[in-house]
Amino acid sequence: MNNPINVEIYILIARLFFSLLFIISGLNHLLNLERMAGFVRQKNVPAPKLVVILTGAAIIFGGISILLGLWVKAGAMILTIFLVVTAFFLHNFWEKEDPLEKANDMNHFLKDIALAGASLLIWYFGTGPLSLGN
Repeated sequence: MNNPINVEIYILIARLFFSLLFIISGLNHLLNLERMAGFVRQKNVPAPKLVVILTGAAIIFGGISILLGLWVKAGAMILTIFLVVTAFFLHNFWEKEDPLEKANDMNHFLKDIALAGASLLIWYFGTGPLSLGN
C-alpha cells in the first residue's frame, strides 16, 4: 500500500470518479436541454435555456480539468460556485411543504454542499500526481 505507484493510481481513479459526475451531468444538461430548462424555469431562473447551456458547458469543463489535472484551480472553482448556487437556488428544501419533496431537495442540497467542499479541497491541494498541469 505504501508503493508510490499505487498511490498515484488511487488518486487518478478518485479523480476519474469525481470528474465523471460532472462530465456526465454536463452532457445531460446539453442532451436534455428542454427538460432541464423546464426544471430551471420552474425555479424562476431567467433565461433557463441559456443557463442550462452555460452551466452544462461549465461543469463539463470543470470535470475535464480535474480529470486531466489541467487548469485545476479554474475548474474546481467553477464547480464550487455551480454547486453552491445550485444547492441554494434549486434545492431550497426549507421552502417545501410536502415531506417527500422536502427530503428529496434536502438530500440534493447536502450532496451539492458536500461536493462543493470536495471541489474546494481540490482547488487548494490540486489533483496530485499524473496531472497534465504538474
